[in-house]
Amino acid sequence: MSQSAVWSELALKDAARLDELARHRVVAAVDRLAAIQRGDVKRLQERPGQLRLRVGDWRVVFRFIDEPEPGTVFVLRVHPRGRAYR
Repeated sequence: MSQSAVWSELALKDAARLDELARHRVVAAVDRLAAIQRGDVKRLQERPGQLRLRVGDWRVVFRFIDEPEPGTVFVLRVHPRGRAYR
């Protein structure tokens, strides 16, 4: 079971643009996913190896990596629902 999340530079920039409440919800959802691997997660059909986590109107695009430990959540992007799948 993973207990860590790694954020890409783009994901950090995306999160910094969110209002405080949305950012808190997204970070909490990612931390919960990393800790207990639970959340509204689906595989992205046109992006092999990538998944999305739904957090209200926001979508967190991520994948699992094996560094620094197996099952680490690597957050790629944070987008509003309409832009997440382009």
